[in-house]
Amino acid sequence: MADKGQKGGPQKAGQPDRQKGPKARKGAAPQAAAEPEAALEPEEKLPARLRLRYENEIMPELMRELKIENRMRAPRLCKIVINMALGEARENVKILDAAAEELRLIAGQKPVITRARRAISNFKLREGMPIGTMVTLRRERMYEFFDRLVNIALPRVRDFRGVSDKAFDGRGNYSLGIREHTIFPELNLDKVERVKGLTISIITSAHSDHEALMLLRALGMPFRGAGGEAAVRPAA
Repeated sequence: MADKGQKGGPQKAGQPDRQKGPKARKGAAPQAAAEPEAALEPEEKLPARLRLRYENEIMPELMRELKIENRMRAPRLCKIVINMALGEARENVKILDAAAEELRLIAGQKPVITRARRAISNFKLREGMPIGTMVTLRRERMYEFFDRLVNIALPRVRDFRGVSDKAFDGRGNYSLGIREHTIFPELNLDKVERVKGLTISIITSAHSDHEALMLLRALGMPFRGAGGEAAVRPAA
């Protein structure tokens, strides 16, 4: 009996050790996996270079030229509205999907579908019918788009000689029409089925067309006869 106890004793004593070992190792794995990973810090967005140039260089020049003392009174960009009207959408609504995607690539922001406000029988237009797409840019995206427009897109226009300085509305806002949207390098020409036109409206805080002209010229808008990228001349 003593021999059985001695033989059974070590076996019973050793069994819990062998059983606890695997359980302990299995339990340790979830604890190690449950440890939270170090949170990645969000990347800081770089400010638009044109906005920094406006605040550091262009605004002081404009204030001296226009004899403005308050920085909040200095003319500045408020927003840019890009509109693409498509009369063909009356017969084929799928054209709007391609136009909206192309406008998204150009502006870097998702556009919205515009609809007819009233019915016009002569144009076979019903109220609420989708007829185009548009997008409104503000803050950093606005400055980035304006920078790409004047430095990359407009110089790619065939026989480009500058834009007109007579397209102001009398309230300091400027409108620019572009016949071919393919001048923007963001588009893949192999995927563009049809060349489309668009209108760019630049809304400023200027109180007159003269202030808006000086602002846009200082920002790099190549007006005809303005010497290309003409900047505001420093006050004497």
